[in-house]
Amino acid sequence: MSDLTINVEFSGGMELLFNNIRQHKITLPAKSPLDNTKATQLRDLIFYIRDNMMTEKKDLFVEKDTVRPGILVLINEADWELCDELDYELEDKDEIVFISTLHGG
Repeated sequence: MSDLTINVEFSGGMELLFNNIRQHKITLPAKSPLDNTKATQLRDLIFYIRDNMMTEKKDLFVEKDTVRPGILVLINEADWELCDELDYELEDKDEIVFISTLHGG
């Protein structure tokens, strides 16, 4: 079984949840850890980020097993709504960007 290398970026304030580090390379198995008969999906990446990269304030990133409202998700520079959202099957070297659109005033 091969692995996928996913380039992940956080911006718009999201990077504050990740030690102020904007860009990350994440390695995931090509098969979903939730169901190894399926390819790894964007939901698997979101769960990985929540469970392995965040130590606090997870509710600022994830709500009800998806990203919170107010977070724009881009998959290879396209809005995730055009790419099957959580069901998008990740490919090696995909670029996933999470941008917070919520800002204090």
